Amino acid sequence: MTPFLTPLTPEQLREEGIPSPWNFGMKDRVRFGELDVLNHVNNAAYLRWFENFRIQYFRDYGISDYGDERPRIVLRNIGLEFLGEVLLNDEYVVTGRTISMRRTSWAMEYGVWVNGRQTTGGNAVLVLLNQDGKKIALPEAWRKSFVLRDGAEQL
Repeated sequence: MTPFLTPLTPEQLREEGIPSPWNFGMKDRVRFGELDVLNHVNNAAYLRWFENFRIQYFRDYGISDYGDERPRIVLRNIGLEFLGEVLLNDEYVVTGRTISMRRTSWAMEYGVWVNGRQTTGGNAVLVLLNQDGKKIALPEAWRKSFVLRDGAEQL
């Protein structure tokens, strides 16, 4: 059984039916409080799922431990695309990866998968700021990790 709320290996993702290039994900189960009046997952729940995923992704990639001295990571924008409904007790996997980067920002894409089928897509742009709120360049170590782990491209 694939563990819940734990980073999955690429091999575990493939076992869940999730194709390459998705190499980082986390599994969970839909809870009653995440449903809307039509008994499928509320739109706002996806944003929480992506945020939970992003926190683990940042920790795993060495981007942030959310300590006081770390640069600030600001979510500039986020979008969702609904491809199929997700219901109570469905086991799902949230995947994500960095697809591109600029000097001070990077773009991520997300997927939600149920039984190997993508039900939701998402995207976000994040910006790196210093403690004073000024944009700063992405560290070289982050860039290398985005390229090696996710296949991101420099724009």
